[in-house]
Amino acid sequence: MAEMDIERLNERLMERLMETARSLVAPGQGVLAADESTGTIQRRFDSLGVENTETNRRDYREMLFRSDGVAEYVSGVILFDETIRQEAANGTPLVRLLQDQGIIPGIKVDRGTHPLAGAPGEVITEGLDGLRSRLEEYYQLGARFTKWRAVINVGPHLPSPYCIEANAHALGRFAALSQEAGLVPIVEPEVLMDGDHSIERCYQVTEAALREVFHQLGRQRVLLEGLLLKPSMVLSGKTAPQRAGPGEVAQQTVACLMRTVPAAVPGVVFLSGGQADDEATVNLNAINLLGATSGAPWQLSFSYGRALQSAPMKAWRGQKGNVPLAQQAFHHRARVVSAARQGVYRPEMESRLAGV
Repeated sequence: MAEMDIERLNERLMERLMETARSLVAPGQGVLAADESTGTIQRRFDSLGVENTETNRRDYREMLFRSDGVAEYVSGVILFDETIRQEAANGTPLVRLLQDQGIIPGIKVDRGTHPLAGAPGEVITEGLDGLRSRLEEYYQLGARFTKWRAVINVGPHLPSPYCIEANAHALGRFAALSQEAGLVPIVEPEVLMDGDHSIERCYQVTEAALREVFHQLGRQRVLLEGLLLKPSMVLSGKTAPQRAGPGEVAQQTVACLMRTVPAAVPGVVFLSGGQADDEATVNLNAINLLGATSGAPWQLSFSYGRALQSAPMKAWRGQKGNVPLAQQAFHHRARVVSAARQGVYRPEMESRLAGV
C-alpha cells in the first residue's frame, strides 16, 4: 500500500476513534458497565436467591437492554465475553438490541487480577497474551470500545512504585492494541476504597497512578483524543473514622484530575467503586458542579455497574413477572445518574419506586 494511502487510512481510523469517544460522553449520557464475570454475577444472584445459569444471565441482561427510554441516558454498554456472543430469547443478538437503539456496544478484554510477583499484597491485571486476535474478533462481533481494569490497593506501605508502573504499562499496551483494532480503549486504574485511609492518602495514590498511566500512554503512542479515562473518585477509605462528604470529594477529585489528565482526553467516566447508589450519584453531581466552575476541559461522566444495576436486580429477582418493575427501576437510576452527570441532580429525584 502506498505511503499516502496508509496516511489516509490512519487519519480515517483516528477520526473514527475520536468520534466514538466523543459519542460515549455525549451530554447527559454515560456508560453502563454490564461486564460482570460469571463469578461476580453469581455473588449478586446468590444474594437474591437467583440461580446462576447462562439463561438467567441472558434474561437479566436482555431485560436491561430492552428497557424503554434508557438510550436517552446510556450511550454505551460494556459487555462480558459471554454476553457479546449471546442471543435474546427471540434469537436477536444482544449486541443488535443495543445497536438498534443507538447504544454503542463495548467489551471488557482483561482477564482479571493475579498476584504481582515480588510484591506481597499487590496485583497485576493479565490478558495481554493473544489480545490482538481477540480484539479483531470483538470488532467483528460489533464492539466499538474496550475496557481494561487495573487495581491499586492502598495500605500503610502500598502501593509500591513497581505495582503502579507494571499496571500502567499494561494499560498502555492494551490501549495501543485497542486503537490499532479500531476500538476506543477505556483505561481504568482503580484505587480501591477498601481500608481506613484518609481522602488525602487516596489523593496521593491516585495522583501517582494517573501520572504513570499517562506517561505510559504517551510512550506507547496512544491517541489521547481517542480514549476515555475511567478512574475512581478520590474518596476516604470505607472504614475511615471520618469519611469525606461530597464537597470535599469533588474538590480533591477535580484537583487531582486537573494536575494529571491532559486536556486532549475527551472524557472521564467515573466508576462507582463500591459506593452506594445515592453516594455515587451525589458525588458525581458535586464533581460536575465544581468541574463546570473550575474550567475542567473534559466531559465528566459515569461508567457505573452496581450503582445502576443494584435496584433493578433486586426488583427482578429472576422472576419474569417482575420485568416491568425492574425496567422502571433501571430507567429511574439511569435518569438520576444522568442528572448528576449534568450537575442538576436534586435529592427529591431519589424517591424510591414502590416495591424496589
